[in-house]
Amino acid sequence: MTTPDAVTAAREARARYRAGEVRPTSGVAPGVTQANLVVLPADWAFDMLLLAHRNPAPMPLLDVTDPGDPTISWARGADLRTDLPAYRIWRDGQVTDEVPDATAHWRDDAVAFLFGCSFGFEHALQAAGVPVRNIDQGRNVAMYLTDRQLTPAGRLHGELVVSMRPMPLPLVPTASTTSANVPLAHGAPVHAGDPAALGIADLARPDFGDPTDLEPDDVPVFWACGVTPQAVIEASRPPWAITHAPGHMFVTDVLDGRR
Repeated sequence: MTTPDAVTAAREARARYRAGEVRPTSGVAPGVTQANLVVLPADWAFDMLLLAHRNPAPMPLLDVTDPGDPTISWARGADLRTDLPAYRIWRDGQVTDEVPDATAHWRDDAVAFLFGCSFGFEHALQAAGVPVRNIDQGRNVAMYLTDRQLTPAGRLHGELVVSMRPMPLPLVPTASTTSANVPLAHGAPVHAGDPAALGIADLARPDFGDPTDLEPDDVPVFWACGVTPQAVIEASRPPWAITHAPGHMFVTDVLDGRR
């Protein structure tokens, strides 16, 4: 159940984004579920549903809209065309624009998917005494394309994307247990330690987001990431899509992905 303060903070954040504010949403409305947005033509929607079913860690499904409908039950009164801080517009698997308002790009056959986001457990990590370095450093979270293939579905295929949060090694079990309790925010980490095990060559050069500085005793910890569908769009080349810009999420009115 949401708290009044959390709901108020979420609604105020969405109002700022609708008014034109553009900023990453990590640390915004702490404790409230944040969501990745993917919008596809209706004739691609079943493939995306099947992909999410087969790959629940990177794509924990929260909600799906009817074709053309920009509203969602996770935040009543919100508009998916305007209430995120930044959107990517895709054509044939390529980003053609990044905009603060997607209204002009919406279509009558648009089906929107909300997938859980790891920002939904950052507040819980902090409450458990685990530092969240990207928040402390005022940066977007670092995200990396891996060499792990998803289980494909229909026309959709691609590689897993992970987010990384460094922490002292003794805190990794606490972080794992804490995030596992929030399965709709990707749950427990998929890997901790050597990034080469995921095919990541250089932590200082994330594929999305900002690099995060590690403290001397830190180890990198990796979670499945909701940017994965964007890697899928790039690989699978649907004719048209809208997504959030990485790190610029939809802030819901529901607490911590526990619905």
